[in-house]
Amino acid sequence: MKGIILNNAYFDTPATRYQSGRIKEELEKLGAETEIRKNDFFGAAIKGGKLANAVAGYDFCVYFDKDKYVSYALEKCGVRLFNNHTAIRLCDDKAETFLALANSGIPMPETLPGILCYTPDAKILPETYDKIGRELGYPLIAKQCYGSLGKFVYKIDDRKQLEEISEKLKCTPHLFQKFVASSEGRDVRVIVIGGKTVAAMKRVSDCDFRSNIELGGRGEIFEADEKLRALCEKAAAVLKLDYCGIDVLFGEDGYLLCEVNSNAFFGGIERVTKVNVAKLYAEHILSSLK
Repeated sequence: MKGIILNNAYFDTPATRYQSGRIKEELEKLGAETEIRKNDFFGAAIKGGKLANAVAGYDFCVYFDKDKYVSYALEKCGVRLFNNHTAIRLCDDKAETFLALANSGIPMPETLPGILCYTPDAKILPETYDKIGRELGYPLIAKQCYGSLGKFVYKIDDRKQLEEISEKLKCTPHLFQKFVASSEGRDVRVIVIGGKTVAAMKRVSDCDFRSNIELGGRGEIFEADEKLRALCEKAAAVLKLDYCGIDVLFGEDGYLLCEVNSNAFFGGIERVTKVNVAKLYAEHILSSLK
């Protein structure tokens, strides 16, 4: 068995190196020869009207990138991706994530997909601000649809801030959500592999409404109860994910799904929980191929 791990061509951090290195280590312990490469060799090349398989000779690909064009091309060439192309695409776009999970019985914050603008000089109507404020109340949350590690997430306290942030985001895919005050500065990160919850970590911040560890938050051991497990496992099943990290908020009436990350970093949760996430993912990959 031979596999390749693909990382983004430009995003190179200690967390990405740890992630891919740990997966390689655990895959090779299980007998699978594994190579780590940056996704910079034009895997989506079209030659003579046909797609060229840039990873021919590998039995599988652990896709730690979010480049949907390459994932689509590789999958169309018959490469088994972990995660699959559609799951990666749905998780990368936060609006698509919520739309895909809608009507599935998964509790989520009230959400308004942003109205896309294609003309920078166009004016946002006052009625639009009125609608957002009336539906969601203040404070509220605005997010770019693309972004990781808590970036491009804004807490909006009043109409003036809503106008400023909306103007900033109007030509970028974005959404608005009801602010969950009961979960300010805290949430739960849950890792699901092969449809099963394998680890959970509470994230807490004393300095930001976002709880991301990269923004100053800290991780604490958290015991996932049946309701939390069921919510996360259902979300992973609906999105057809082999592996994911799901962020869950503490709503006043129970858990609320916040985000689903198809390539969630697991270094922090391994250190806090002592769960060998890399080993569990490697085992799932190889068992799926048999």
